[in-house]
Order: sequence, then C-alpha cells, then structure tokens
Amino acid sequence: MKNKMKTKRAAHKRFKVTGSGRIRRATAGKQHRMMRGDKRPGRLRGLRKNSMVKPCDFDNVARLIVYKF
Repeated sequence: MKNKMKTKRAAHKRFKVTGSGRIRRATAGKQHRMMRGDKRPGRLRGLRKNSMVKPCDFDNVARLIVYKF
C-alpha cells in the first residue's frame, strides 16, 4: 500500500498555483517599517504586487505543495 504524501502546511499557506500552472508567492519586505521615510512610495507600490516563484526554485516548492496541482 502506497502512503499519501503530506503537504507542508506552512508552504500551503504561502503559495498559490495560478491557472497556467505557475506558483505565486508574496513579495518580501512588507512586514514592518512601511512609512516615515523608510520606504519610498514607488517602492511600496511595487511591494503590493505578488511575485512568481523563479524557475530554479519551482521544483522544490512544488514538492512541498503536492496536492495543489
């Protein structure tokens, strides 16, 4: 009998799979020091958007979230 693989729950909460099969991730640098001159407005606008997982990391992340595909 083959055992089911377990999804890493931390990765399950952090990554989403797009309709085309790419993996979306949140942008780093949004947790604190968002105003009072620490980060410029243009930089903050760029941080609003999500990013995609790079091809070199795709296989490692996909292995963590096996049942999202």
